[in-house]
Amino acid sequence: MRRIDDVPGTEYKIIQDKGLFSYGVDAILLSYFSRPKGVVVDLGTGTGVIPLRVADKKGVSIVYGVEIQEEVARMAQETVAMNSLQDKVKILHIDMKKLPEIFGKASVDTVITNPPYMKPGGAIVNKHDNFAISRHEIAATLEDIAVVCEHILKPLGKLYMVHRPNRLVDVLYTLRSHGLEPKYIQWVYPKPGKQPNLFLLEAVKGGKSDFKYREPILVYDENGEYTEDIYEIYGMSR
Repeated sequence: MRRIDDVPGTEYKIIQDKGLFSYGVDAILLSYFSRPKGVVVDLGTGTGVIPLRVADKKGVSIVYGVEIQEEVARMAQETVAMNSLQDKVKILHIDMKKLPEIFGKASVDTVITNPPYMKPGGAIVNKHDNFAISRHEIAATLEDIAVVCEHILKPLGKLYMVHRPNRLVDVLYTLRSHGLEPKYIQWVYPKPGKQPNLFLLEAVKGGKSDFKYREPILVYDENGEYTEDIYEIYGMSR
């Protein structure tokens, strides 16, 4: 069943369907963490929450949301039209692996991606294709993402990604192997005393080796309430 939700930190609305994979806190954290400019491409955009969150950031000229799943892409296109953002946000219903055929080499300033976290065979695959594609590397792998970014990003263009800690080595190795140098990492902790469950990463095409850490993000405090960080990230007030 479809519903219309607010997009945190914006005046925009988004169409979602509880029977399909909806955006989560990771997409909101990633859009906050990213510093996009110029031509922006969001790989695996889903219902389009990241384009909506970054479209009005200073220096962003246009955002392309790329989504392989037809039904989800169609919802994202309807969301863009509902918010009258057709001149700023374009939803492309294509396989991201075909992007090098569409975008010229070194033609994109920023890539953002909230990719599937699980390797094939790494967990039980949901029988519902939408959830399986969203969670598992079925339609696109880390290698696929790196190959696309290597082609379409301009020299010193930036890639922003959110992923799980158990895949950190895979992410760093794959990106560096394709000339995408990891530059910044920010850990996300669900609450005090727990291990991080996400990390946010910035990589630069052709960047120099110099890996730095940003202050970690804590989602819940000792009382189970959202921290000030989360209120700021979501654009909420207490």
